[in-house]
Formats: sequence, C-alpha cells, structure tokens
Amino acid sequence: MKHIFPFIIVLALFSACDEAVKPLEFKTHNIDTAYEANITVAFDEAEKNKVLSKTVNKTIEDAIIETVNSAEKASDLETVLKNFNNEYLKFTSDYPDVTEPVWELNIETELTYQSEDVITIAISTYEFKGGAHGNDQVKLLNIDTKTGQVLDINVIINDIDGFTKLSEAEFISSLKEDDDNITIENFFFGKPFQLPENIGFSEEGLILIYNVYEVTSYDLGYTEFMIPFEKVESYLKLH
Repeated sequence: MKHIFPFIIVLALFSACDEAVKPLEFKTHNIDTAYEANITVAFDEAEKNKVLSKTVNKTIEDAIIETVNSAEKASDLETVLKNFNNEYLKFTSDYPDVTEPVWELNIETELTYQSEDVITIAISTYEFKGGAHGNDQVKLLNIDTKTGQVLDINVIINDIDGFTKLSEAEFISSLKEDDDNITIENFFFGKPFQLPENIGFSEEGLILIYNVYEVTSYDLGYTEFMIPFEKVESYLKLH
C-alpha cells in the first residue's frame, strides 16, 4: 500500500496540471426573460476550470454592463435589463400619447481570439430609446487567461509611441483603399491621429475600432482597421 499512495498523488498532480493548461471553452448564454421592451441578450460564457471561469464570466458581465446607458447603476446584468425595461414602462406611463417605437436593447458577444495568454471578446450593444436613431457600440475586451481580469493596453503593447506611429500609417493606408479623397483630418476633426479606446485581437492580427461619434460623423458608423501580426508582432508583449 505504501507504494500506491505516492502513485495516486503523482497521478493527481498530473491531472491537476493537465486541467490547468486546458484552454477555457465557451458557450453562448441567452437571457430569454420576456420584457415589454424589445430586449435580446446572447453572450459568451466560459465553461470548465470553475474558479477561472467564474472570474472570466464576471469580467465579461461587468464589461457588458458598462456598455448599457442606464439611469440606475447595477452590479449584475439581470438587474440592468430590468431597470431598462422599467424605464421604458415609466416612459410609456408618463407619456401615453407618444407613439414612439418600442425601446430596444440588443446585446451580443463574439469570441474573436484565444491563445495561452489572451482571450478577446467583442461586445456589440445596440440601444434605442426613441428619437431619430439608436446608439450602438462595440467594445473589445482583452482578458488575461491566467487571472481572468482585463488586460490593460500597456500590458499588451511594449512601445506605445512606436505602435501609434505604425497604427497611423496603417489607418491612412486603409483610408486610401476606400477613397483617395478622404484624409485623416476628416476623421479626427482637424486633430492629429489618436489611438481608439478599443484595441483587440483577431486570428489575423490586431483590430482597432473607433465607435460612432469617436471619430467622423454618425452617418459613417464604425471605423475599423486591422494590423496583421507580421507588422505588429514586434510591439506586442503577448498575444
């Protein structure tokens, strides 16, 4: 028997190590609660590795909540949705003669990249509370695979100044592909090039997204471009 216990311990250690290196698996989680407002939610949820999955899922949920423009703050998504619906019901009660279309809140995510170091989730949120048009935005969320926490851009990029210059050159190149008459000044309201708030990974390289109103006019919608890994790799601390 004295030989069996060490053998079992070794097996357990190997099993634990094997479990630790397995990448997280994701499934789509839909919130199907019926609301008076038009609310649809479908987001990526981590499975396996219970401790890390719980942290990753909380990070994703918190990021989703940040994209919703709500008068009342809440720490969980279900409450955010209820608050949005209650706000709509109050509006219809206060202004029964207004024939605005039903309010909308549509949220969905996409897993765009997963490596040993980084998980990138794209969060797309569309919100309509009446008026000429709704508001939509995309948030790129980079998650540390070891901690489940958000990765700051300074942890990803090793030379912000050099990366900014590369990004400006790639941005100008992408403009010329679309229209030779468009200049960088058309996008930054006469100001110099600026990095977007949303930078994340795809399988081909680094994605940079400017949301509506962040640059140029609403009519042009999102502005995005990609820098291939072969061009950006020297600026990356991890990927």
